[in-house]
Amino acid sequence: MSLLVLPIILPLLTAVILLLTLRLPLFQRWVAFLSSVGLLSVAVAIFVEVEKKGIIVFQAGGWPAPFGITLVADLFTSMLLVATGIVGVAVTATGFAGVDPKRESAGYHGLLHVLLMGVSGAFITGDLFNLYVWFEVMLVASFVLISLHRTRAQIEAAFQYVTLNLLASALFLTALGLLYGATGTLNMADLASVLATRQSTALELVLAMLFFTAFGVKAALFPLFFWLPASYHAPPPPIGAIFAGLLTKVGVYSLIRVFTLLFPHAPDGLYQLLLAQAVCTMIIGLVGGFAQKNFRNVLAFNLVGHLGYSTVGLALMSPSVMGGSILYVLHHIFVISNLYLVSGIFLKLYRTTNISVLGSLYKNHPYVSLIAMIPVFSLAGVPPLSGFIGKLGLLRATFGEHAYWTSAIIMITGILTLLLMARLWAESFWKSAPQESKETIGFQMLLPIVFLSVVTIGVSVFAEPLSQLTRRAADQLLNPETYINAVLKEGIHQ
Repeated sequence: MSLLVLPIILPLLTAVILLLTLRLPLFQRWVAFLSSVGLLSVAVAIFVEVEKKGIIVFQAGGWPAPFGITLVADLFTSMLLVATGIVGVAVTATGFAGVDPKRESAGYHGLLHVLLMGVSGAFITGDLFNLYVWFEVMLVASFVLISLHRTRAQIEAAFQYVTLNLLASALFLTALGLLYGATGTLNMADLASVLATRQSTALELVLAMLFFTAFGVKAALFPLFFWLPASYHAPPPPIGAIFAGLLTKVGVYSLIRVFTLLFPHAPDGLYQLLLAQAVCTMIIGLVGGFAQKNFRNVLAFNLVGHLGYSTVGLALMSPSVMGGSILYVLHHIFVISNLYLVSGIFLKLYRTTNISVLGSLYKNHPYVSLIAMIPVFSLAGVPPLSGFIGKLGLLRATFGEHAYWTSAIIMITGILTLLLMARLWAESFWKSAPQESKETIGFQMLLPIVFLSVVTIGVSVFAEPLSQLTRRAADQLLNPETYINAVLKEGIHQ
C-alpha cells in the first residue's frame, strides 16, 4: 500500500471506530490520540520519502493519470501534512483534560478525525474534483463540530459559517463544470499541460476569477472574511484551534496550487488584484482586532490579518517571497492553534474569554503564563521567535523584488500586531482580574500547549534549514513542469 493513502485511510478507519464506540469515552480519547500520533508518523515518513526521491505519486487502482484518482506529494504538500499531524496530536491530546459529555457522546472525537481526513485529502489530491469533495467533507464535519452542543450562539455561528462556505463551494463547482467542458479533464497536471498549449481566452480569465473568489472565501481573504470572526469564537477551544490552524490554510494551499499550475501566465492585473487583496486582508484584519473585547475575537481578526502574509508570495510570483510565505504559513499554523488552546485556560478559570473579566494569570499561574508567552510573543513578531523570523524573511524577499509598498505594509502590520498582542497580554495576563478564580489548571490541559510551544521554538531554532526547505518548495511550485512530469510521466508509482 502506498504511503500516500494512509493520511486518508487512517483517520477514516479511526472515525468509524470512534463513532461505533460512543459509550466508551476513555477508549475514544486514547484511540483518537494514538491515531493522531500515527497520522503524524505517516506524514513524517512521506516528507522523508519526498526529500529522498522527489515528488511521489500514487495512481489509485493502477489507472494512469488523467483517468484515475491521483494522489501527489511534493515538498509543500508534505510539510503541510506534517503540520496537520502536529496540530492533530495537540488537539486530540486535549481530550484527556475533559470534554463536554454531551459533545463526546455525540461523536466529537470521530468528527475530529473526519476533519483531519478532509484536510489531508485536500493536501494530497491531484484532481480538482476530489479537491472539491474534500472541501465538502471538511465543511460537513466542521459544521457539525460547531453546532454539536446546539447553543444559540453556536447555531448562529454555524449558519454564518456554512452559508458563505456553501456559496464558495457553488462557485468552485461552477468553475469545475466550465473547466471540464472546455478541456475534458480535471487532473491538475493534465490541465496544466492542456492550458499551456492554448491561447489565453476570456473563458480562462472567468475561470481564474471563479477560483480566485471561491478559494478567497475559503481562505477568509478580504473582502469575504467576515464569516470567520462571526463563527470561530463559538466552538470549544480545541475545535477553534484546528479550525484556525488548518481550515483556512487549505484555502491558501488551494489558491497557490491551482494558480501556479493552471494560471502561471494569467494577466498581470489578476496578480495585482491578489496583491491588493492580501494587503487589505493584512490591514483590515489587524485593525479590526483592536475593536474586540473578547480574547478569541481578537485571535480571529488576528488570524484574518495574518492570512494576507500567506498569499503575498503567490501575488508576486517570486521564489524568495513564496518561500517566505510558506515559512510564515508553517509558523502561523502552530502559533494560532496554540493560542486558541490557551483561550481554553481562561474558559476554565473564568467561564468566559471576555477581556474585561480576565487577568491575574501571571500573578496566580506564572509558569502557565511563561508557556503562553511563547505563542503570544511569536505571533507579535518578537525576536528571536518564529513570527519575527517569518516577517523578516518576507521583508527581505519583498525588498529584493522591489515591492517597496508591500514591504511597507508588512512593516506596518507587524507593528500593529505587536501593539495588539501587547494589549492582549496586558489585559488578559498582566492586569488584576476583577474577581479571582479558585479553579486549578491540570497538566492535561497544559501538555498540548507545551507541545506546540516547543514546536514553535523548534521552528525558531531551525529557521535557516526551514527557510532553505521552503525556498525549494517555492521553486517546485513556480516550476510546475516537475509536478506535471511526476504525475503524467515520471511519477514513482508505488
